[in-house]
Amino acid sequence: MHAVFLAGMFPLFLGAALGDAAYAQSFDIQWNNFASWLLVGALLFSGIALVLALIDLLRPARRVAGTVAYVLALLALWVVGIFNALVHARDAWGSMPAGLVLSVLAVVLACAVIWLGFRAPPVRSPV
Repeated sequence: MHAVFLAGMFPLFLGAALGDAAYAQSFDIQWNNFASWLLVGALLFSGIALVLALIDLLRPARRVAGTVAYVLALLALWVVGIFNALVHARDAWGSMPAGLVLSVLAVVLACAVIWLGFRAPPVRSPV
């Protein structure tokens, strides 16, 4: 279940970045609204993934090499996403260019988090 939330957050962060890019080109306020709602979904998915990752970190039987780096990267992504949502809560004109920069940073961090999350070998429970 953890993988679903981990992989599901990327298209939402990417959609928010694309919405910000579309707003920067067209200045149609609806693109900023789309980006704001996509950020809410991305924060929900990444927040659930963060809680599940923290649970895995606290269970020694499930801990594998690189778990701490993965949890820290996921936490950094969530913090960037929160700041991005706060920037998007302002007026649409006031959210640029910081909103676009934070959205692109969130997409790059999401790629890194997904790579860190999926590179760990699967944990086999003893039978």
